[in-house]
Formats: sequence, structure tokens, C-alpha cells
Amino acid sequence: MNGRPLRKLGFLTIGLFDEDDPARGHESTLRVIELGERLGYDSAWVRHRHLQYGIASPVAVLAAATQRTDRIELGTAVTPLGWENPLRLAEDWATVDLLSGGRLNPGVSTGPPMHYERVRDALYPDTADSEEFGYERVRRLLGHVSGEPATGFRGTEGIEVFSDRVQPHSPGLRARMWYGGGSLRSARWAGENRMNLLTSSVVKAEESTDFAAVQLSHIRAFRAAHPDGEAARVSQGLVVIPTDSAGAAQRAKYEEYAAKRLPRTAEPQGPARLLFAPDLVGTSEQIAERLREHAAFREVEEVAFALPFTFDEEDYEQILTDIAERLGPALGWKAPARPE
Repeated sequence: MNGRPLRKLGFLTIGLFDEDDPARGHESTLRVIELGERLGYDSAWVRHRHLQYGIASPVAVLAAATQRTDRIELGTAVTPLGWENPLRLAEDWATVDLLSGGRLNPGVSTGPPMHYERVRDALYPDTADSEEFGYERVRRLLGHVSGEPATGFRGTEGIEVFSDRVQPHSPGLRARMWYGGGSLRSARWAGENRMNLLTSSVVKAEESTDFAAVQLSHIRAFRAAHPDGEAARVSQGLVVIPTDSAGAAQRAKYEEYAAKRLPRTAEPQGPARLLFAPDLVGTSEQIAERLREHAAFREVEEVAFALPFTFDEEDYEQILTDIAERLGPALGWKAPARPE
């Protein structure tokens, strides 16, 4: 059985849409989040995509979700900070957190924007060569979220009142900041800087080519560096596709999807030696058994299972229902009591 009881059950969606009808795709994402709340999920996360047909503005989507849900936590997994101004992002996130009643869980990553050579002139036409895309950008964001001074002036000019820190300020948001890390260095840094750690189905094969062993080393390095030690929060985000209530056509689609993605898991990919975890497809009991054998899963108490990117809304409904009603309980998770 899992070494740590599964306390929090979450899911992640990319929020795909049709270029010719983007509103329908965004509405579908909001309905999926609403379904997650009805099923008792603890959290719903959205992935960030730029110049693609997925959610480009999690801030806007999650702001809408705050008005259609009451309990479920809402997160980003992850927002690439290379595309963002930390001060402006801190303002947006604090606003959404207040609208949600303190349910926002922002996750971030560092590094230059994907395909930077293609977008640099549009994104940073005047400062492309001087932008800093490393940990310092995260530190600036954390400072703004924490309420550290952003300017040297606080007071009144004429009839205008000015603050020296980001407004609005949401006091509990700093404790709910997550870092999406796939290397030992990033895991340690997240711990040293009192962030929570998001682990996914991708890691860097630094010490080994055994995915679970590598991910386990990241989790342990993070907790060793974090002031909260073993109590420091880690969420794992593997792709799981239970088939308990799926129809024959759905099962065939799921198995084909996983089979097409399986070859990339055989060995590290590219110069960065990225190691991908296989997608887990099968009955909830079969998936639960594989997770119980997963060295890294046994170290976590929270998950944000990733939904496959290209499925239909009815597929997501079936997968989320099976996870909440069968897989989660098989792993020891208990849905919160529903209000009467």
C-alpha cells in the first residue's frame, strides 16, 4: 500500500480549443472544472500554452472558474515565467486568489520561453538580450506576492493614494506558491525558497534512467532542503486513464493514445535527457497496483493526475468519474463530505 495516505486528489487539463470556435473549448474546460468540484476533487489545474490552441490565459480562465465553484482549489501547472512580468502577474494572481476565497495555487517554471528565437522580437522587442529567465525572476515574483516593497514611495499625491507594495495583497497566497521542477537543482532550489513542489511525468535523467528512482531523488532532495522537511508539500502529476466505465471505442482510443506515446519512455530524449513516464491505462485496480509499486508515488500525499491532451469532453467526464469514484478510494483517498 502507499507509504503515505493519499490526502488530496487533483487533475490537470490543457484546455484545448478549436481555432474556429475557441469559446466552446474554454466553456468545456470550465464545465470540466465544475464537474471536478461535484465529484469531490480537491484541486483542478490548468496548463499554460502560448501561440498554441490551449489555455493562453490561466488567470482569466481561473477567474471565471472562481465564480462557478465554491470549494475546489485552482492552480496553474505551470506558468512559464519567461513570458511574464512578475509584478503584473503578482497583481493578477492576488486578485484571482481573493475572488476565489483563498483557493489559488499558482505553479511556475523558469527558463527562456519555448522557441525563444521565434518569439523574442514580439515578446521583448527592446530587451530580448537582457531579460533574466532564471531563479531571480521567481524571487522577484515571490517578493511581490509576499508584500515586499516594490517601490520607495507610499503616500498621497494630490487626490491619488499610492502603495509601496503590490495591490491587492492576499496574505495566504505565498504559502500556496508551487515550483514545477524536473531536476535535482530545481527541487533543491524550490525547497530552499519555501515553495511547494510540482512533479510531473517528465524528469531529467541525471542519476539514472529509472523514472521512479529519479523522481524519488527529487522529492527527497526537495524535502531535505525545505524548512518544513517531511511535511513540505509535493504533488505528483502522472497521466492515468482508468477504463472501468469506458465503452469499447473509448478503451481502444485510450490504448492507442498510450501506445503512440510509449516509445519516448524507452530512453532519455534530446540534449536535456528528458525522461518520460509511461501513461497508465487500465482498470482502477490495475492502475492502483502500479502506483503502489511506484517509488515516488509512495512518497507523496497529493496528486494532480494529468488528463490526456486530445480527448473529448465525454472522455474526460468518464475518466474523472472513474478516478474519483474508484481509483482515488483504491489509493486511500476519501472525498470530502458533500453539503446537505
